[in-house]
Amino acid sequence: MGSNTKTVLTEKEMGRTLERLAYEVLERHGDCEHLAIIGIQRRGVDLAARLKAILEERADCRLPMGKLDINLYRDDWTTLDVQPNINHTEIGFEIDGRPLLIIDDVLFTGRTIRAALEAILDYGRPSRVELLVLVDRGHRELPIHADYVGKTVSTERGQHVDVFVQETDGKDEAVLEE
Repeated sequence: MGSNTKTVLTEKEMGRTLERLAYEVLERHGDCEHLAIIGIQRRGVDLAARLKAILEERADCRLPMGKLDINLYRDDWTTLDVQPNINHTEIGFEIDGRPLLIIDDVLFTGRTIRAALEAILDYGRPSRVELLVLVDRGHRELPIHADYVGKTVSTERGQHVDVFVQETDGKDEAVLEE
């Protein structure tokens, strides 16, 4: 790590944080009977899969899980210097009338979540949508908040919070970079 990098969550802290977040979801949703999980590509999907496993083990249930690519719904993709990295959306269950839990790694301006909400509405109308994020770094540009937050980190506008996950990056860690 460079001198301008600070660890926000270690591997062990990430594990404990996901466990705590799972218990918070269970407090609100009990047996998770109708709940479905949607991870935002890319790292939100990895975190969603982990949370799903914890919830299923603790509540002895089966949760449907989807993957959501929001790139075509972004409000800034025409002004990006590079083409957006297009992933894919997989939602193999009925969204209408059921509560959804959207999972992402970092909540910043709120624009990713706005795009996610718009994308989800193309698939149906859930009864409720909740948001779970591993890190909330502030600086909202839209009136969006997370229902479940792993860690809140005070940041400057020019800083970045990067979340690394074993499945994609070969390590579990969240760092704050200048």
